[in-house]
Amino acid sequence: MIDTTTAANRPDYGQAIEYALDRLRHELPPTLLYHCAWHTEHDVLPAARRLGQLAGLTQNEQGVLEVSAAYHDVGHIHISYGHEAISIKIMAEALPRFGFDPREIERVATMIMATRMPQSPKNELERLLADADMDGLGRTDFLDTSKALWRENTALGRPHQSWAQWLEAQLRFLRSHRYFSAQARALREDGKQHNIAALEGMLRDTRDGSIG
Repeated sequence: MIDTTTAANRPDYGQAIEYALDRLRHELPPTLLYHCAWHTEHDVLPAARRLGQLAGLTQNEQGVLEVSAAYHDVGHIHISYGHEAISIKIMAEALPRFGFDPREIERVATMIMATRMPQSPKNELERLLADADMDGLGRTDFLDTSKALWRENTALGRPHQSWAQWLEAQLRFLRSHRYFSAQARALREDGKQHNIAALEGMLRDTRDGSIG
């Protein structure tokens, strides 16, 4: 794609991203063991950057994708369930100061909503962001991040699941999940299948839920 927007007319993507990351680093509650600042800064944001580059996005499209990744979970500062709407509110209040116009803000809002489960992306950028949010399903650290989410749910007072029950739920999720973009499938599908096999093996040895 050809990017015809001049640098002078572009929003300040870097400062917009840093604003979101700073709030995540300092304002998220300590009960968020999975949806912590690390998840956005070192998981979803790098995945979005990598997928966007592989997709050949323009500089503006890449910027919008990375900004959307930075803000997609910022609503967890205030609430976990339904955090996407709060993320959009925080984003819409912040981005004008970084040079984003209403059209760009609406674009980011629809991208954030595309990460809501069950994911329902409707265009290329939304597909890339949804896949970046699920990048960990195909990585070697999947079990570590899965355990963090299990413990986060307990800390938030959600119905308790034994470790074996959690593994069974994760296995069902991985089996039903699909990556939307060709780029994510190429990078992570094999790893996801490996993690499915690993979960199947663990469940054979963890039916009593004693691990964790």
